[in-house]
Amino acid sequence: MTDSAEAERFRLLYELGCAFAAKTDLTELIPFVIAKCREALNAGAASMLLLDRETNELYFPYVSDENASVAGLLAQVRVPADRGIAGAALQSGKPIVVADAQNDPRFYRDVDRETGEITRNLIAVPLTSPGHSAIGVLEVLNRRNPEGFGPTDITFLEAVSDIVTIAIENARLYEQLRDREASLLTQVSVLRRDNARNTLFTEIIGSGSQMDDVFRLMESAAASFITVLIEGETGTGKELVARGIHRASGRCEGPFVAVNCAALPETLLESELFGHRRGSFTGAIRDSPGVFRAATGGVVFLDEVADMPAHMQAKLLRVLEQEEVVPVGDTFPVKVDVRILSATNRDLKVAVEAGEFREDLYYRLSAFPIKVPPLRDRRDDIPVMASRFVSGAAERIKKRINGIDAAAIELLIKFDWPGNVRQLRNEIERAIALAHEGETITPSHLSAAVRGVSDAPRFARTSANNANMKLAPSSSAGADATAVHNSDRPLREAKADWEAKYLSEVLERHQWNVSHSAQALGISRPALQEKMKTYRLR
Repeated sequence: MTDSAEAERFRLLYELGCAFAAKTDLTELIPFVIAKCREALNAGAASMLLLDRETNELYFPYVSDENASVAGLLAQVRVPADRGIAGAALQSGKPIVVADAQNDPRFYRDVDRETGEITRNLIAVPLTSPGHSAIGVLEVLNRRNPEGFGPTDITFLEAVSDIVTIAIENARLYEQLRDREASLLTQVSVLRRDNARNTLFTEIIGSGSQMDDVFRLMESAAASFITVLIEGETGTGKELVARGIHRASGRCEGPFVAVNCAALPETLLESELFGHRRGSFTGAIRDSPGVFRAATGGVVFLDEVADMPAHMQAKLLRVLEQEEVVPVGDTFPVKVDVRILSATNRDLKVAVEAGEFREDLYYRLSAFPIKVPPLRDRRDDIPVMASRFVSGAAERIKKRINGIDAAAIELLIKFDWPGNVRQLRNEIERAIALAHEGETITPSHLSAAVRGVSDAPRFARTSANNANMKLAPSSSAGADATAVHNSDRPLREAKADWEAKYLSEVLERHQWNVSHSAQALGISRPALQEKMKTYRLR
């Protein structure tokens, strides 16, 4: 061998070592190595035979041959691991060089019969793992030089076999780790769904056939990526259902971004959902990604979707159909990866018939409807809900409350709750605010509406602009009025209590519809929502 040929082989070994160190996927590297070995040794063919331990056979996963059809033929061939020259090298753990294969008693002729080729000479080097177990054989045959294979060829192939063996072992270990990771991820996903069923879904208190249907549908929705429409009256807990679906789904690690379509002005809703470019409108001082891009990998929850303006309905349909958005002020669409869950307290079919909602969008959003029943249809859940709300509210404000008595529970069960679960929770929080430390919630702590008192104090306006509101006294003062009159507190606190109670009553009268309540109060919807947030009226 010339010095230049030897230098070329060393360079090749270095390149192979670097390539294997950088990659664990051998499907492209091994064929490259086999081809380079054939080229470096000036041979007609080269192959790697791997050992199938279950059948104790050698097979040909990687072949480089002058005849392109040979690789396909060898893919169907298996050689007993104790037969042939490759088998002898495997068994002995040492390289074997054969100058005249046809006259060697160890030669396995079935391979030539399958391929139609004639093996003249060959070199076989075992592939031995670091644990000294044989995993296969590196074989090169039909050297074109008259002198055949020599000692320098053995040294070169042994060096290549060491690199290849380590790479194969690393790839196998990597595959095992990857399989274990996939298995663990699957187990975690199953456990997460089980946990969601056993713990998360219990945040939604419910029993009976209607709520059983809700839980069953939530589980099915969580296991798929279908678009879900959650229907139900105001205050039934539609967002809680959406969050439960998200947290039990495969996207639970992604964000959950909720948008109330009725709470934002029409001019801002598009920017909020799809984002905008700086300078696209007054006040756009920087780029904004918008909700759909911010929720990448997660869920966008569109509450009160029936109130979405017509032109926004068309843009939302594009998101559903093409999975892309166009930011305000931009001309190029941006791909998004989100799941859409939506909710409505209106009958979307009626809205479609009235021409207020796009029919094509309705069918896309309502692919998987979930109907949340009103609280009046599941009165058996009220005692459990009330007890949980008492515990939660008392803990938040650090007040010790000794539960709720039977008489108060009976009143809660009888009431129709037009504001549903949200109204019940607010009623309990109001009762706890009125109760003293260590008391039990009794009927006296409940509102006049729940108690069914007809002569309860009423609030009256004294001016058109709501500037001066005061309590209009009745012939018989109720418990609420007594509590106000007999307490010595700062004026600011008393006014805040009065405002919170008045807002609560107005919301109750309008079944907790924020838009209608805001109109009755003579204030904007955002202003009412801010006050509801301040006084924890939800």
